Amino acid sequence: MLMRVWKGWTRKSDAAEYEDYMRRTGLVGYRETAGNKGVHLVRRDVGDNTEFVFVTFWESMDAIRAFAGDEPEKAVYYDEDDRFLVDRDWTVTHYDVLESG
Repeated sequence: MLMRVWKGWTRKSDAAEYEDYMRRTGLVGYRETAGNKGVHLVRRDVGDNTEFVFVTFWESMDAIRAFAGDEPEKAVYYDEDDRFLVDRDWTVTHYDVLESG
């Protein structure tokens, strides 16, 4: 199993709306992709911004490619992300999951 991690930041004032937007787009996209084994969306306030982290779990790199395309290390963005994000990771980090409980 693989874990995929991405981070992005919004203004605090946009955090609730971005969370709702991601529930309708990103979370649905992950869950509807074959081979996705789970998704966690977390957030925290940092100064004037709110940091969002997506942690997703996948059965294989092929499953990740089905979601992310031919360059799986590139982050996937949705139509209105530019409206919300003040900063973002342009790439994701993949980890081999050694144990999960």
